[in-house]
Amino acid sequence: MNRLANSASPYLLQHANNPVDWYPWGTEALQKARNENKLILVSIGYSACHWCHVMEHESFEDEEVAAVMNEHFVCIKVDREERPDIDQIYMSAVQLMTGRGGWPLNCICLPDQRPIYGGTYFRKNDWTSLLLNLADFYRNKPQDAEEYAVKLTQGIQQYESVDFVTEQPEYTKADLEAIVTAWRKHFDPKEGGMNHAPKFPMPNNWQFLMRYAYLMQDEGIANAVKLTLKKMAYGGIYDHVGGGFARYSVDARWHVPHFEKMLYDNGQLISLYAEAYTWNRDPLYKQIVDETIAFVQGELTSPDNGYYSALDADSEGVEGKFYTFTKTEIEELLGDDATLFAIYYNITEDGNWEEEATNVFFRKDDDAELAAKLGISENELKAKIATLRTLVFESRSHRIRPGLDYKIIASWNGLMLKGLCDAVRAFNNDAYLDLAIKNADFILNNLVDGSGKLIRIYQSANPIAFLDDYANVIDALIALYEVTFDMKWLQQARKLADVAIELYYDEQEGMFFYTAADNEQLIARKCEIMDGVIPASNSVMSRNLKKLGLLFEEEQYHQISAQLLRNLMPYMAKYGSVYSNWAMLLLEEVFGTYEVAVTGPEANNMRREMEENYIPNKIMLGGNEENLPLLQGRTGDITRIFICKDKTCGLPAHNVVQALKQITA
Repeated sequence: MNRLANSASPYLLQHANNPVDWYPWGTEALQKARNENKLILVSIGYSACHWCHVMEHESFEDEEVAAVMNEHFVCIKVDREERPDIDQIYMSAVQLMTGRGGWPLNCICLPDQRPIYGGTYFRKNDWTSLLLNLADFYRNKPQDAEEYAVKLTQGIQQYESVDFVTEQPEYTKADLEAIVTAWRKHFDPKEGGMNHAPKFPMPNNWQFLMRYAYLMQDEGIANAVKLTLKKMAYGGIYDHVGGGFARYSVDARWHVPHFEKMLYDNGQLISLYAEAYTWNRDPLYKQIVDETIAFVQGELTSPDNGYYSALDADSEGVEGKFYTFTKTEIEELLGDDATLFAIYYNITEDGNWEEEATNVFFRKDDDAELAAKLGISENELKAKIATLRTLVFESRSHRIRPGLDYKIIASWNGLMLKGLCDAVRAFNNDAYLDLAIKNADFILNNLVDGSGKLIRIYQSANPIAFLDDYANVIDALIALYEVTFDMKWLQQARKLADVAIELYYDEQEGMFFYTAADNEQLIARKCEIMDGVIPASNSVMSRNLKKLGLLFEEEQYHQISAQLLRNLMPYMAKYGSVYSNWAMLLLEEVFGTYEVAVTGPEANNMRREMEENYIPNKIMLGGNEENLPLLQGRTGDITRIFICKDKTCGLPAHNVVQALKQITA
């Protein structure tokens, strides 16, 4: 076994038996490269990554390939989920060199860590030839390598950088329209999502567009959101037997998933479908939320209420084997009912994707439409399918399961905790609130150290954290306060925000760095500004500080939030989908934020009633203690609602109907 054998990361342990002399990232490997003047080969991936497994089997398990790697390079394996700061730097390099990125990510660097070449997946012969050529290039033309490294490192340092904007613009609806006008040209009017493949769920995109559709009264955008939510829920990207979403579909109709299932996707999609239910009470949305939470509880929950990271795409070395069935298997399992199940989920004898005779379950028809075609009632159809799904789920549970990445990551637990809080808001489900509180307790008891700093990975030997850990945990704790009115969650959110400002915020740049001031110094200190499958940590922090500024009437929070948005505003109209979380903040600036304070003995009950109404640009606060500025002098024996906006409050309302009149007036 190589030096990865002592790692805690499941991804690194997958490579512990490779003949490659892998090192984990650290002093030993970096010093060896300098001492021996050897190129560094940085190979980055994660445990659920299918093509990472493929490249391992083809190249890293091959003795001849390993011999080339070991002779000419110091080989370092990195789990991108443990060290996203390293991944961020070398992903920037590869994107600058090739115009694309992804995992596995392979970068060749000088002994001082500066990259000179990189790419993603390489076939075995191409990989070996590339390595030999690069080794020869460095040996014979070291000055050329140095010159290229200088230019590329400058590019990395400037990549995703923004200018400091001093003048405060006046934000208008026209700014929002400019973002959406360019964006909507890329919608898929037939299958939902964007008009290309592969298709990623991108929950933050659709959350912004849902809010935009509502506040701007744009029916076209509303229909695009509804179509996308339905198509994703009907598609093969959703696990119709066990609940939960895969990371993306390889095609343009959500049919064939890339089967890995990530906590961060599912936490955000719970938030999206829960909010969508309050906006448009489609029972499909509730079903998706309930089943996805059940999936996470059943398959990604630790005994002490932390949430694991991911399930692998592969089992028994075959992508999707755990999730797919032949028609014969379904017939043997369900007997006479197999025909109905096959019709419902489009199962065929030949199979419905590239793997011979195997089927990915997906839906085409609404229950009412299909029931009418089959000549049975809708309720009868639903009940029958539910029974058959249970049988298939039970049968599937005896298969060899996909690998579990058991890392517990602060950032991703924050996203899942936020999802649970949004489900509490939408469905008033005490069981979901109990899960949320247990997870929040886990985070605060296990992922916050004695000095009040976050730890990214539970039980990690390296107590490091990054801005996304702070941003997403703070966001979740604010949300938990809003559904409980328990000040301890909000006070903890504020403490973490203060730590984040101290360690990550750069006043000269007006942005948060992704790494803390006391972290290991890499070849670049980056800012994460573009929203992707997870919103950028800067955009989340900007929205957090806006909320905390309102709740605590803290001017510093307002100023930092405003500075961040000013800096990003010039970029947003060009490419809305990578600034969707920033655009949600812009929505709140244009339409204002309602501060809904519910006080008195029945505050929580009235909060629940208030939450039944879709008001996307609001924050909730309350209880029967004067523990926030807005609650001063407003508590007492009578339950009341105060609607405040722009530092002005209306008359106290004694019921939700009265309160809503102040918002819709």
